[in-house]
Amino acid sequence: MDLKPNAEQRMLCDSLRRYLDSEYTFEQRRSIARRGGSFSRQAWRALADLGVLGLTIAPEYGGFGQGAASQLLVQHELGRALVLEPVTVSAVMAAAVLQRHGSEAQRLEWLPAMAAGERIVGLAYLEDEGARDARGEVCAKAVRTGTGYSLSGRKTLVWHGEVADALLVMASVAGEGPALFMVPGVATGLRCEGYPTIDGLRACDVVLNNVMVPPQACIGQMGEGGAALESGLEHGIAALCAEAGGAMERLIELTADYLRTRQQFGKPLGSFQALQHRVADMLVQKELAVSMAFVAAQALSEPDPAQRGRMLSAAKFMVAKAGRFIGQQAVQLHGGMGMTDELAVGDYFKRLTMLDPLLGDSDCQLERFGSLMEA
Repeated sequence: MDLKPNAEQRMLCDSLRRYLDSEYTFEQRRSIARRGGSFSRQAWRALADLGVLGLTIAPEYGGFGQGAASQLLVQHELGRALVLEPVTVSAVMAAAVLQRHGSEAQRLEWLPAMAAGERIVGLAYLEDEGARDARGEVCAKAVRTGTGYSLSGRKTLVWHGEVADALLVMASVAGEGPALFMVPGVATGLRCEGYPTIDGLRACDVVLNNVMVPPQACIGQMGEGGAALESGLEHGIAALCAEAGGAMERLIELTADYLRTRQQFGKPLGSFQALQHRVADMLVQKELAVSMAFVAAQALSEPDPAQRGRMLSAAKFMVAKAGRFIGQQAVQLHGGMGMTDELAVGDYFKRLTMLDPLLGDSDCQLERFGSLMEA
């Protein structure tokens, strides 16, 4: 895979950065997080107009048909600005599931609207018993009825679930195994219990109480929900790695600016060699993380599932490790100010911290990498 940006990709990234720098400032982001429910419809429409939401969706469904290389560059820019909106969940993960495993009718119904920013699709697959592992046991049940399926159970940590127009819900069908169902957000018997997360976003627990869906709501073949979900998780991990690289890059810039301006003993803090060494260590870790984000992007085109899994788990683990190091160093180098809510450094640190547990934490990634190596 050629990951060197071409002219079209550079133009897209330049346009996206200009928009985020002027219309999605740090103050505006905080306002969206605190008073807008961590979602701005205006920003969502702007991202659709820029082509972000339909980037990897095929042209026949209203998208641009770009690959992992373009997605990596876009997610990097989104990470620099700490964009709150559910691009990774809907435009990356749900779109990947629908394109690969959805029926033609499902693609025609949902993908054009998702690319245009008219609909948001979330994923509900984690449960209380296995919340740390994105591939945990499925306890929610789907029971056949005369007109379709009745879904019951509880899903936790549903990322952006409150603003989703529909959820891809994982449930177990007796005798057939796990399956993914497209469930409208306004379905009778579905209840969202929302709460904020430490990085300014929102999640919710979804309670399913005999939610009725028709047979055509199933994504792909019955019993193949695990494979459908896996495709979404793989694209999501690659997107998170790229986003983390952008957040680290911007956090290092903020830290270097602070060290150049903050005076101590009559000199800028940046003139002290010991602090220069610490920033250099941050830069090394950032370059390692960006390199692993490239590995994750390349993994999406790897035909061998075991090799693809190893590449993604290794990338997720290394990026999370680098994110923790850079976030901690940035807070310390800002001194007491790094612990306050006044500066953006805390927001970046919180986001980098939360990127670890999303889609499987570091322990899960190590376990998965080890099991794939043994296999």
